[in-house]
Amino acid sequence: MSESDSQPLADTVVGIFLAPAGSEEVEFTQPKAAVADAGATVDVLGSETGEARTVNNDLEESDAYEVEKTFDEVSADDYDALIVPGGTVGADTLRTDEDGVELLRQHVADGKPAGVICHGPWTLIEADVVDGRTLTSYHSLQTDVRNAGGEWVDEEVVVDDGLVTSRNPDDLEAFCETIVDEFGSG
Repeated sequence: MSESDSQPLADTVVGIFLAPAGSEEVEFTQPKAAVADAGATVDVLGSETGEARTVNNDLEESDAYEVEKTFDEVSADDYDALIVPGGTVGADTLRTDEDGVELLRQHVADGKPAGVICHGPWTLIEADVVDGRTLTSYHSLQTDVRNAGGEWVDEEVVVDDGLVTSRNPDDLEAFCETIVDEFGSG
């Protein structure tokens, strides 16, 4: 196995969003580990630096993780790819952060890949980048996706022009494999 096979993201910089509280832990940790294991440099991005508390199953408080950079101190030019985890409260909080939404909007407008899971597509909707795209999400967001001009489908993982979406933590294996593939070819 060559270095490029084992480290397909060796020259890739990925930003992963983390809400101040309420991001689903496994939807943050597993994709972050997947891209890091594939060689990517990963920055944890949020509204403010410091610790952010994650959750399990939306309701159970879990571990805290360090937010390394704020949305307002980075730009879409800094990242080859972005990841937005779910968690109902976390995703709802992220979609109200104007700097985070603008970062995602510009990133997608630049044609760069993004991986978004579960309730994370609320941030895509707020960024106004869903119109004309096919995606999936947690099932309760399907009306929101359709109202934003997207086509919602009930599939484990969906790829639409670099945008990778999945429904929930049960889809993480496929989601992680797909974001590594997409980020490597993006």
